[in-house]
Amino acid sequence: MTAFRLDNKIAVVTGASSGIGRAIARLFALQGARVVVNFHRSQAQAEALCAEVRAAGAEARAIQADISSPADVDRLVEQTLTAFGRIDIWANIAGADILTGTGAALCDNDKLERLIAVDLKGTIQCSWRVAPIMKAAGSGVILNMSWDLALSGMAGRNPEMFAAVKAGVLGFSKCLARSYAPEVRVNELAPGWIRTAFADEVMAHEAQEAVIADTPLRRFGAPEDVAHAALYLCSDEAAFITGQTLRIDGGLAS
Repeated sequence: MTAFRLDNKIAVVTGASSGIGRAIARLFALQGARVVVNFHRSQAQAEALCAEVRAAGAEARAIQADISSPADVDRLVEQTLTAFGRIDIWANIAGADILTGTGAALCDNDKLERLIAVDLKGTIQCSWRVAPIMKAAGSGVILNMSWDLALSGMAGRNPEMFAAVKAGVLGFSKCLARSYAPEVRVNELAPGWIRTAFADEVMAHEAQEAVIADTPLRRFGAPEDVAHAALYLCSDEAAFITGQTLRIDGGLAS
């Protein structure tokens, strides 16, 4: 078990009903945080996660909100403040799925609009809403989500769109870190190939083997690998780290 703790911290994790968001929310709760599990449509999954962490003696509450909607973001913030009185950590993990299910069938323009609305504007809207609250309170941590190959590049139409949006998040995060220092720390995760629904449901076996062969640590990452990086950046042990991007990619893009 990791030594990093978030005892009595109030943490909001967007997109927490599945994948990387779920792993982060779960670990935060098990390491002492009181967690808001944000979800858009997957209420059953969000409630199941809350039940799991409560059974382990932790505290979690599911709150629905579409982070591409400013009104929903306002409601998410207000409901969290009403329930817990403050917000110590805000992790912007929610992202648009353009690779599986109905998202994969969208035309390029609709995919791009969805990525901009959720990944870029959603991150900006949430951060703009919560950063002043944290600054006024005297402390806080915002954690955003980029992509390792937004830093080094990958061929293809979907990667072009994804990288453009995630590079925007990267630039925004670095500016936000300066805008709200020293009270608020802002950092960013840049995962590589993580075993989520895309890898399990869409990627061909040969493509997965090629990724593994190109990755120095010779495996896909797990959502828990990203969660442990998130835990560190949100912990007091990272108190002198802000404006940084941490790659979690097994050395692929180094």
